[in-house]
Amino acid sequence: MKLLITGGSGFIGSAVVRRAIAQGHSVVNVDALTYAASPEALAAVADHPQYAFVQADVCDRSALAACFASHQPDRVMHLAAESHVDRAIDRPDDCVTTNILGTFELLEATRAYWQGAGCPASFRFHQVSTDEVFGALTPTAAPFTEDSAYAPRSPYAASKASADHLAAAWHATYGLPVVLSNCSNNFGPFQHPEKLIPLTILKALAGEPIPLYGDGSAVRDWLFVEDHAEALLCIAQHGRLGQRYNVGAQCERSNRDTVTLICQTLDTLRPRADGRYGTLITEVADRPGHDARYAIDATRLSAELNWRPQHSFEAAIAETVQWYLDNEDWWRPRWADYGGARLGLGSEAAS
Repeated sequence: MKLLITGGSGFIGSAVVRRAIAQGHSVVNVDALTYAASPEALAAVADHPQYAFVQADVCDRSALAACFASHQPDRVMHLAAESHVDRAIDRPDDCVTTNILGTFELLEATRAYWQGAGCPASFRFHQVSTDEVFGALTPTAAPFTEDSAYAPRSPYAASKASADHLAAAWHATYGLPVVLSNCSNNFGPFQHPEKLIPLTILKALAGEPIPLYGDGSAVRDWLFVEDHAEALLCIAQHGRLGQRYNVGAQCERSNRDTVTLICQTLDTLRPRADGRYGTLITEVADRPGHDARYAIDATRLSAELNWRPQHSFEAAIAETVQWYLDNEDWWRPRWADYGGARLGLGSEAAS
C-alpha cells in the first residue's frame, strides 16, 4: 500500500507508521505537530526511502490537495484528532475544529483526488475512531458492536461521532470508498503523559499522589497500541467498503485495577525505598459526565479479517512500564511542559 496517514506523529499514528514501513508499505505522514506529536517515535524510519513527512493541518485543504498531487496514495488513514477528554472539556472548540472541520476538509480534499485522473482504482479512505462514540455501558450490558447506537457524552466523543457520520455520509452520498473502525482504550510506548497509564507511571516514579477519578470503578477495555496498529493496517488493506470494524482485546479492567497493576509492576521493576507504590493511590473528584464502562466486541474483525490481539494485558503493561523506565529522555521534557496538572475541572489536582 501507499498510505497517507494523518496524525502519523501521534501515539497511535506513529505505531502505524513504524509497522507499515516494516511491512514494506510506503507512507506519507501528514501531521501538524501539536503538543501531542512525537517525532522521536519515528526516528527509526525518518530516513527510510519509503517514508515522507509533510507538516500540515488537516484543516488546510490546499495543503492536503498538494500532498495528494505529490504523493498519489492508494489509502488514506485518518488518525489526526484532538483526543484527550479532559482537554476537550476545557477547550471544546479545539475538538470541533480539528475533529469535525478537519475531517470535512480532508474528506473534500480526498474526494477531489479520488475523482481525478491520478487516483488508483484500489483507493480507499479509512476513518479511525473510538468506542467513546457509543457512550457508556451499564455493568451488565453486552459490549458495543458495530450496530450499537451512537450516544456520545463528552465534547471529544461528540466530535469523533460527528467525524464518523461525515465519513459515512461521504460514502453514501458521493460513493467515496470508506471503511471505518472504532477502537477501545490504547496504551503503550510513546503515549503522552496526560493519559491514565503513563500518568500513573510518572506520578509513581515522582513519589506523588496517584490520582484516581471517583472511586476508581470506571471500566475500560484496554488494547495494546501495537495490536491496534496491526488491526488498522489489516482493515485499510482488506476491510469491506462501507463496513465498520470494532477493534478491542476483550480486556475490561476497572481504573482502580489498572492503576494497582501498574504499581505492582513498578514494585518489581523499580522498588521504592520507603514502601509500595500502591500507597500513593488517591481518590480525586470524578470527571464531569464520566462514562462508567466501555467494552468492545471485535467478533467481526476476527471473523472477517482473522485479526486477534497478540499481547496479554499484564505482559503489555510490564513492557510499557519498562519502556518509560528506560526512556526518561523522551518523557521528561513532556512532563515538564505538562506537569501532571488536573485538566477538565479547572482544578490543581492531577488527572
